[in-house]
Amino acid sequence: MRSNPRLPLLALAAMLAVPVLPIVGVTQAEARVPGTEGFADLAAKLLPGVVNISSTSTAHTERQGGPGSGPEIPVFPPGSPFEQFFKDFMDRNRRGGQGGGQGQNDTPEPARKMQSLGSGFVIDPSGIVITNNHVIDGADEITVLLQDNTSFKAKLLGKDARADIAVLKIISDKPLVSVPFGDSDKSRVGDVVLAIGNPFGLGGSVSAGIVSARGRDIHQGPYDDYLQTDAAINRGNSGGPLFNMDGEVIGINTAIYSPSGGSVGIGFSIPSNLAKNVVAQIRDFGRARRGWLGVQIQQVTPDIAESVGLHDSSGALVAGISGDGPAAKAQLRGGDIILKFNNQDVKEMRNLPRIVAETEIGKDVPVTVWRDGKMVQLTAVVGELPDDTKTQLASAAPDKPAPAANTELSGLGLKVGPLTADARGKYQLGQDQKGVVITDVTNGTPAGDRGLKAGDVIVEVQQEAVTTPEDVVRRIDSVRKANRQSVLMLVQNSDGLRWVPLSLKTDPSRKPG
Repeated sequence: MRSNPRLPLLALAAMLAVPVLPIVGVTQAEARVPGTEGFADLAAKLLPGVVNISSTSTAHTERQGGPGSGPEIPVFPPGSPFEQFFKDFMDRNRRGGQGGGQGQNDTPEPARKMQSLGSGFVIDPSGIVITNNHVIDGADEITVLLQDNTSFKAKLLGKDARADIAVLKIISDKPLVSVPFGDSDKSRVGDVVLAIGNPFGLGGSVSAGIVSARGRDIHQGPYDDYLQTDAAINRGNSGGPLFNMDGEVIGINTAIYSPSGGSVGIGFSIPSNLAKNVVAQIRDFGRARRGWLGVQIQQVTPDIAESVGLHDSSGALVAGISGDGPAAKAQLRGGDIILKFNNQDVKEMRNLPRIVAETEIGKDVPVTVWRDGKMVQLTAVVGELPDDTKTQLASAAPDKPAPAANTELSGLGLKVGPLTADARGKYQLGQDQKGVVITDVTNGTPAGDRGLKAGDVIVEVQQEAVTTPEDVVRRIDSVRKANRQSVLMLVQNSDGLRWVPLSLKTDPSRKPG
């Protein structure tokens, strides 16, 4: 399965089957739970449409003693308990091992084949197969194995790393058994589901469970909206289908959470409604085409909401705008909080990328933003997300002459200064950088608590561009006079732009250090 610090790779683990009491007063589909009528008929119908996928790629490594000498790392099935043991053993050998001399580790080893195993399913009798992108990523050769052990070499029609979906094509002399996509939006928490796939290379394995949650964000990408299931999912299940009791694919099994390394009943599947759109675009265009607004956004925190007079922390805060993108043409501005897009509520920041991505390219859509303490209605024409978007952030107001002296911002714990030639050189700031540079930050103060540091640049204060220390002081004073509890600053550093709320409340127990 896919891995990151929160989703570790898995080792083989035992599964405990817990019988469930019969349910009274529900439909036949809802009553198909372990301990009652079972899933044999449904599984028999679906298994021929699920495939095993193996991919091979060429790996170039180094070994001790040059070509032809020393053991090579055996290729074990993913998840084998021997895999890590032999990896550690060979790592020691490449570092010289016991008695190994220096200078012996630089000789390249002949290329060897690495194998990856996963799952997939047929969605068209003509031979269209769906799997995860990470199952076939970097593969030189892809093989699809049907339930009857018929093997095919597959052609990659297209893939989408953002959604982790790949579309394959196999050529058969007869129509293949296929399985249909269902409507994942109709799936409810508690619905019974089946997962079928190729865990640990075993092939044709069926596990049952329920939909445990919807709309999960597991920090795998900007479009996270996973279904969570407790159906057993392990390494090798990646790319396999998650079925509802009507035999429809409502998810693509992609990742698991497992502190122990074994299946603990927390698996994640890409919703079929997201997958259907991506698959259709790959089949039509060879790639996924997504809507694009051209904004850099961040979460609206309670402090930020209070500083701009918003009653709750919903929406997505615009931190920057692509210079030639749809947002710029729609006259969105940095500091706007997008509350609705295309008549859909943006309840939190992570909702916006998915809503925009699923919007028709070229469509005029209404956008509701919070600006200057009131709702503003705009219209944006949705663009197409570039393959490699390099966001060009909107520039602030033109430079103004500024005095050379640094200015201390009372109660905030920082000093600021103008962007002189000396400051640009000292903090390695570009000539096109606008704003006011932070020259000193005191620990244990609002600025220190928020992680600000010398060399950061304040671009805006309370959604107004600043170019001199006096501008910053003036904006902070106006916020204090309005009895706000915090002031909102747009700050730029090497990581990009972000909105930072700084508390204006006086804390007598605070002791700067």
